[in-house]
Amino acid sequence: MRPLRETDYYKEAFQELNYPFGTFYLFESFVVAEIKKDVVFSWKAHAKPLVEELTNLYEQKGHDIVYISNRINPYSVVPSDWIHFFRHSYGLKGYAVVDSKPVGKRNSILEKIFMRSHMKTFTNLENAILWAKELAGNKEVA
Repeated sequence: MRPLRETDYYKEAFQELNYPFGTFYLFESFVVAEIKKDVVFSWKAHAKPLVEELTNLYEQKGHDIVYISNRINPYSVVPSDWIHFFRHSYGLKGYAVVDSKPVGKRNSILEKIFMRSHMKTFTNLENAILWAKELAGNKEVA
């Protein structure tokens, strides 16, 4: 696994958001998230401010956006906090988890229980991006 910055896709990002808890790369129809090591990602401390900013930047509540979690660092997610996301009428066209470690794959199975959008797990970022572009209807490949 490698960070987005080390791929050819990095140059396609139109904006980069840097938070104390992670970096988010914005593309036309998807977002690549790289959360920092040992963060316990929760709705109140992390997702809510991020979702509010993305809603303003994309001028929508995410229904046409694919979110890719590029898990280059070990961190935790509070899976039940997805309820807050949906309670506020946010949605996603798709959700991808990129993690090559067995424990990461097991964690994504738990997250899937709480997800209401199309979710898929990948072992590399490039395949996740291709899937996101296809899901979004953008079949162009870098």
